[in-house]
Amino acid sequence: MGLMLFPGDSDVTSPDVSWSYTGFHMFRQWLADIEGFTLAEMRGFGGDREWSSVSTTLTPLLDHPDDDGSLTAAQCAAMLPRLEAIIDQLRPEDSDLVLQRRVDDARQLVTVMKYCLGKGVDLLFG
Repeated sequence: MGLMLFPGDSDVTSPDVSWSYTGFHMFRQWLADIEGFTLAEMRGFGGDREWSSVSTTLTPLLDHPDDDGSLTAAQCAAMLPRLEAIIDQLRPEDSDLVLQRRVDDARQLVTVMKYCLGKGVDLLFG
C-alpha cells in the first residue's frame, strides 16, 4: 500500500505520482537535505525544530500529512520554480540509481503540479 498525489479534478486520466510510504519519506528527506536541513530534526518527524525556522518554498510539501489533505494550486505554483531548479541542478550519472529515482520523482511531481495549475484544482494526497 502506498500513497498517491493527484489533481482534484475527478478525471481518472489525469497525471499522478505515487510512492510507497517509505519512498515518499525518502523523497522528502532528499528534498530537505537539498534545502539545508534534516527532516528528522523537524516537528512531526521526530524532532523539536519548528518549521518556521527553515526557509524554503517546499515547506507545504515537506510538512504535510502523508495521505490526507491537499495543496492548493497557489501552493503548487509557489513550489514549482524550486522543484524545477532542483531538477535542473542535478544531472544524475547513469550509475547513481538513487539520484535518478529522486529526480524522476521530482519530474513526475512537477508534471502533476503543472496540470493542477492549468486546471485550477488542488493537488490531493490519497
